[in-house]
Amino acid sequence: MSYQVLARKWRPRTFHELAGQAHVVRALTNALDQQRLHHAFLFTGTRGVGKTTIARIFAKSLNCETGVSSAPCGQCSACQEIDTGRFVDLIEVDAASRTKVEDTRELLENVQYAPSRGRFKLYLIDEVHMLSTHSFNALLKTLEEPPQHVKFLLVTTDPQKLPVTILSRCLQFSLKRLPTTLIAQYLNRVLEAEGIPHEESATQNIARAGDGSMRDALSLLDQAIAFGGGRVESVAVSELLGSIDRGRVVALLEALAASDASAVLHQVAELDEISPDYAAVLAELLVLLQRVALVQVLPSTAAEDDRSDPDDLLRLAGMLMPEDVQLFYQIALLGRRDLPLVPDPRGGFEMALLRMLCFRPTTLETIASTSSATPRTVTMLASVPPPIVATATRPIPAPSASIPAQPTSEWSALIERLGLTGIATEVAVHCALVERAANGFRLMLDLSHAQLLCDSAKERIRAALEQHLESPVELAFQTGKVTGATPARQQAEQQTERQQTAAEHIVRDPYVQAMQEMFDARIATIHPLDETDE
Repeated sequence: MSYQVLARKWRPRTFHELAGQAHVVRALTNALDQQRLHHAFLFTGTRGVGKTTIARIFAKSLNCETGVSSAPCGQCSACQEIDTGRFVDLIEVDAASRTKVEDTRELLENVQYAPSRGRFKLYLIDEVHMLSTHSFNALLKTLEEPPQHVKFLLVTTDPQKLPVTILSRCLQFSLKRLPTTLIAQYLNRVLEAEGIPHEESATQNIARAGDGSMRDALSLLDQAIAFGGGRVESVAVSELLGSIDRGRVVALLEALAASDASAVLHQVAELDEISPDYAAVLAELLVLLQRVALVQVLPSTAAEDDRSDPDDLLRLAGMLMPEDVQLFYQIALLGRRDLPLVPDPRGGFEMALLRMLCFRPTTLETIASTSSATPRTVTMLASVPPPIVATATRPIPAPSASIPAQPTSEWSALIERLGLTGIATEVAVHCALVERAANGFRLMLDLSHAQLLCDSAKERIRAALEQHLESPVELAFQTGKVTGATPARQQAEQQTERQQTAAEHIVRDPYVQAMQEMFDARIATIHPLDETDE
């Protein structure tokens, strides 16, 4: 006897055997039991979720020799012939191959004739959205007012392509994607019934690969049985599907959490030995990050994950800041989008991971942990200079005499005369003048803006100072917490003070008060005028 694939062998024969789609089953069974039967039904949903199967079970329920009910006997000739596709009064049409209006007219010519054997003549039109516009027009009248003995069962994966005139004449049932857990449970029952040794982790991987489709999952199960020589094991299934062990992804995320670039690249090298699909690796990383984010908000959800060890999730949730998780997720998402554009998939994957390292938010703890590393290591991991003195040109020699630190107002006035632009301006206004020597300046950049400091900004500030002072300048920067006022803070305070003063003047103005009383007016916004506006 020829082998029958699992997707056909284990196709449900009754509503009771159907996995999922409880909302559709409930509506159809109630309609059958109460004899409230519409003449046209439309079943929609993605591939392999049970649309055609439900239509055939419904056909058996209508034509079972025991009577119309939600539980056909499955033993009579009508039920058996429908199961095998030989029932004369069940006309199955593949709309993808019969799109012309002539085919539709030929099909409808026999609608008026009574069924040969069954109680109803059923027209099951699969992929109905493939019909042409003229075919839909030819179907309209018959679909709206068919003979009493005719029922239409329409099936489609793309209901958006159906004309509204067709949709309005049908009862529409939208079938949902099947949950991974439900698919895995069904696969386990099939394997137990077939007597095939298996591992539940392997069926979980197959269920996830099925992507909500039971038919796809059963087809993959057939392939896994053949690949494993009559056994379904996790290692063989992972090799077959090209999936990545979640443990590798956990180790990769741990290296990212520790800001260990060498460990990250080592994990990538180990991954490359199995020639993975790097888009799939990024997808696994995205799933893991999403689970970690949930655990950070609600730790009890760690036990609900069937793909990861709860201890791993809790450990990662403690190692990563919530801001890091969100940033890593966004970078991985963009990296997956850009991966088809890169010349080398591994290189694109590595660049996504390096962006996670370089753009990670910097905290006091991060800087403290990296302050003992070499300057190059700090630049790669923290993307900001360590809180040590760094010179734009050469170290400042110890001056014979130093000038006391300059007030913030003098440093602000000096910045205004330098004519700086762009990032150099942002660096300068967030600095405090620590010391001014005879031939140089020592500046303290506030830690909150340390990521702005770069060689180009240093050089532009030094060149502007030399041009303004008309003499060589030595410039040194350090990063730290500035307790006093910087030019930026001073400007913000001045703006706040001007806003408060303007608001007080407006509120006390007698003309404004009179308008408020006379017209029940209110003050919406107040903008202080600049000197140029007066």
